[in-house]
Amino acid sequence: MAYILFEKVNKYFGSNHVLRDIQLEVEQGELVTLLGPSGCGKSTLLRCLAGLEEVSSGKIYLDQKDITHVPVKDRGIGMVFQQYSLFPNLTVAQNVAFGLQIQRMNKTVISQKVKNVLEIVGLADKTDCYPHQLSGGQQQRVALARAIVMEPKVLLLDEPLSAIDALLRRNLQIEIRRIQQELKITTLFVTHDQDEAMVMSDHIHLFNVGRIEQSGTPVELYTKPSTGFAANFIGHYNILDAEAFQRLTGSKVDCEHVAFRPEVMELNHPESGEDVYQFQGEVETSLPHGSILRYTVVKDSQAVDVDVLFRSGEPLPQGEKVTVTLPRKHCVFL
Repeated sequence: MAYILFEKVNKYFGSNHVLRDIQLEVEQGELVTLLGPSGCGKSTLLRCLAGLEEVSSGKIYLDQKDITHVPVKDRGIGMVFQQYSLFPNLTVAQNVAFGLQIQRMNKTVISQKVKNVLEIVGLADKTDCYPHQLSGGQQQRVALARAIVMEPKVLLLDEPLSAIDALLRRNLQIEIRRIQQELKITTLFVTHDQDEAMVMSDHIHLFNVGRIEQSGTPVELYTKPSTGFAANFIGHYNILDAEAFQRLTGSKVDCEHVAFRPEVMELNHPESGEDVYQFQGEVETSLPHGSILRYTVVKDSQAVDVDVLFRSGEPLPQGEKVTVTLPRKHCVFL
């Protein structure tokens, strides 16, 4: 049996069916992300695991034990929320030590545990600071330290970085992943940010309206979306129905939709053969995205996005005629 097992879990809020027959496994030591738009059920599932919500039906197992109706305090689960919820009148060390003191642990042991965990999260020099003296990222690391100092069986992270600015968020993503791997702690991470999920996860479960739409590694979800929803949510795909794709490329396909990523195409490198689709179009727009230049190319009113490296020089002008080459192996037939 997996370390964490959700077995046909359902959750209703009144007539609202929030979780629908969730079957999900997590192996010990993994960082697993529950990804999806707001209101899709991912945070509710996390709260059911923590015991903050009762399931309507189904079972939850942790380390081969049925914890479906076990009280919150007896589950051995640590949780970090978007809100830091630090005690403003306590220092960093006192905030981190709070849970250990509730357990009436020896003061010397508490002191050593707090020192160790603050070193792990990079806050050894902030021991005597108060929350108002810390940045948002530092406060979030204190909240993380407070959770992991309890040595939980599982760490739950519910959108912990969504209130932090983009640059600091990227740094904290790396830090959280490093800490998780160093401690080998089984972690469930909830986010609506697919880039965040890609950077941090061993496995991703993509949620859609209370169900798991697709599961897999970050690479699997990015390169092999199984549905239109997955293709739209993971990465930036061009998705054309079969008729539109035939008008664009002149090739008939036996499927409902064809999805392909902007970066797999090439401009003005014509090829021939059965391994590629090819068409001529005109540049409609060009927009820089960091190191990427995204062109929108139009043929007969059908637009597709094409990404190229943003090298020195001027972008191709609007109206420029271009040849677009699309390798068949990079097409996902839905």
